Amino acid sequence: MLAIDVSDLRKQFKVQKNREGVKGALKDLFRREHTEVTAVKDISFQIPQGEICGYIGENGAGKSTTIKMLTGILVPTSGKLQVNGYVPYKEREEFVRGIGVVFGQRSQLWWDIGVIESFRLLRKVYGVSEADFRNRLDELVETLQLQDLLNRPVRKLSLGQRMRCELVAALLHQPSILFLDEPTIGLDIVVKTEIREFLKKINREHGTTILLTTHDLQDIEALCSRVIMLDDGRIIYDGGLDELKDRWGKGREVQFQFNDSFTLADLSLLTEGLQVRWSKENELTAKVWIPRDLNVSEVLSRVVGAKDISDIKIFETNTDEIVREIYQSGSAEKPAEPASEATPAGSVIS
Repeated sequence: MLAIDVSDLRKQFKVQKNREGVKGALKDLFRREHTEVTAVKDISFQIPQGEICGYIGENGAGKSTTIKMLTGILVPTSGKLQVNGYVPYKEREEFVRGIGVVFGQRSQLWWDIGVIESFRLLRKVYGVSEADFRNRLDELVETLQLQDLLNRPVRKLSLGQRMRCELVAALLHQPSILFLDEPTIGLDIVVKTEIREFLKKINREHGTTILLTTHDLQDIEALCSRVIMLDDGRIIYDGGLDELKDRWGKGREVQFQFNDSFTLADLSLLTEGLQVRWSKENELTAKVWIPRDLNVSEVLSRVVGAKDISDIKIFETNTDEIVREIYQSGSAEKPAEPASEATPAGSVIS
């Protein structure tokens, strides 16, 4: 069964045009002019139950607008969407019982009261029984280690503490779908790691479907097997993260630290017949570029058996670089192979 089903979804806004000068401002008082902006342009995708999907794009690409339509905050201009079998903006009361939402820059907790009081108010909003509320709260509080925060006012929490409490608030009624909009924004690496591990746990143990928008691509790498990439309101990529890396990754580099001096000619001879490129960094250090279709172990076995090596480091093309290149090119279609990657086997760069 599908958790989310979107077909030809479009959202347009009317934006006021402000005319220049005092004369223009006076005209605007009596007759305003508007332009139409299309934030989301006929997108279609489906997310099965239990999947963690990353929804990424630059600022203004249409991510937050999509999330607001999926959660019933905005009404689409055209197209169809169903979430848990409901049309969000038509069947709000039944629909919201099955979803949880966390907006990284907005809080659903009451600022001046204790955290536990916010949770109790949300229990009543969602109509959760006292027994279910207590069982669910105990599980979430223990997992996220919130025991010492429950009686503290929200305004006295750090950002990391508040975000953990926001996750509890979104999950108290045990929704089957969790929408996360920039959930780790502004958090330090320790808290980010804790939140990522928690999200993987609820997905694994409860089958919670998660749609995640973020600018932190480490969130995507840690959590998502699938990514939907948006650019100017259109989907330019929808598929596996590994497939994206295979398509756009430029290969890997391996750095060797040798105990004795070497020549590039010797190293090139060791990897003869392989489509690799060697470069020298200093008297004891060299790097070899390896295309993605060649196994790194093939190169390592030839070099390690023949040279005295003190250290080896492997460098992958990271997701940030790949996504940046895709946006610069405007397409996620497979790029043309650069001429330099067709160099003869075992070539060297001095």
